[in-house]
Amino acid sequence: MANKFYVLKDQSGTIICQKMIVATAILDRMKGLMFTKEMPSCDGFLISPCNSIHTFFMVFNLDVLFLDKNYKVVKSIYNLPPWRMTLIYFQAHKVLEMKAGDMKRDIKKGDVLEAVCIN
Repeated sequence: MANKFYVLKDQSGTIICQKMIVATAILDRMKGLMFTKEMPSCDGFLISPCNSIHTFFMVFNLDVLFLDKNYKVVKSIYNLPPWRMTLIYFQAHKVLEMKAGDMKRDIKKGDVLEAVCIN
């Protein structure tokens, strides 16, 4: 997995995710957060490309944002429990996973976010 970390902000500059890891390698994307008991040295895990997820083999609930290529919010799902599948969101190109309760609740479809590399 890449060693780069990102901050994810909304249009007003409010931080959505303080320390986000981006998974682009096929094996990192396939494994995601399965079999982990906590977030891996981050508070957000971005899978790209991706337009659908499952929470099989997860042990904690997730807050999820589906984003297009320009970080525009396509869909937000809060408190997604283990052993579930999402729909396929054809407009989405990335998925941000955060531990349930850690994501702002006022993020809505159409919001545009910005990822800034911090290292």
